[in-house]
Amino acid sequence: MSNAVSLEAIDIDKPDDVNVILGQAHFIKTVDDLHETLVSTSPQARFGIAFCEASGVRLIRRSGNDSEMVALAIGAAQAIGAGHSFVIMLREAFPVNVLNAIKAVPELCTIFCATANPVSVLVASTAQGRGVIGVIDGGPPLGVEQAADVDQRRALLRDLGYKL
Repeated sequence: MSNAVSLEAIDIDKPDDVNVILGQAHFIKTVDDLHETLVSTSPQARFGIAFCEASGVRLIRRSGNDSEMVALAIGAAQAIGAGHSFVIMLREAFPVNVLNAIKAVPELCTIFCATANPVSVLVASTAQGRGVIGVIDGGPPLGVEQAADVDQRRALLRDLGYKL
């Protein structure tokens, strides 16, 4: 078997108001467990899930409660094409509201990102298949926050209901 590795950056296609959660899990029931977790954790959330099987029939398993979000998740999973990876597209909820519950799903291995920013997924390909090796989430810093920036950050958190 060849040891050659190629790298590719896959841009995730999604509207600006949609958050994406990208992770890795290890079992066919992942898509059902993630669905149940999202519904029970954030009932108002609109979401779509796609999970790439790594063996057997190797289908993209999908679920969700919003056809647009499901289609976006499937499109991202097809573009990434890495076994055992999953994509959640999320609208009307923030990842911070669901991440701890998602992390508690027994077959979950890791979360690569949870963001509304533009995301590029770094995918490595070998003769065996494809795997996610990381993500590029948004842009680099443009400076260091000053006192006024701290006040703005805290005001935003209060407006969103995360601070009193």
